[in-house]
Amino acid sequence: TAEADIASGAGVLIGSIFGVATGPIANGAEGVINLTGVYDLPKTASQAWTVGAKVYWDNTAKEATKTTTSNTLIGVAVVAVAGGAGDTIGRVRLNGAF
Repeated sequence: TAEADIASGAGVLIGSIFGVATGPIANGAEGVINLTGVYDLPKTASQAWTVGAKVYWDNTAKEATKTTTSNTLIGVAVVAVAGGAGDTIGRVRLNGAF
């Protein structure tokens, strides 16, 4: 059950389960999230990623990051991303484990 409105394609963290919404989910409604697959997710700007780097979810900022502190491991980067301020999307293979 969603605790807020969730857009289609948005990252969703429920406890230690992470997935990507398959469609919009209204606040208070139940919806479907994919737990595995490869997705383009918003990422921390000015943070470079290398292929195979562990990726975590910052549920406060609602973005993928390499920062481990207080964040949940969600998968690995499958495409290298530069660390410029405009590099705000990263491709992640979800690990499907929790």
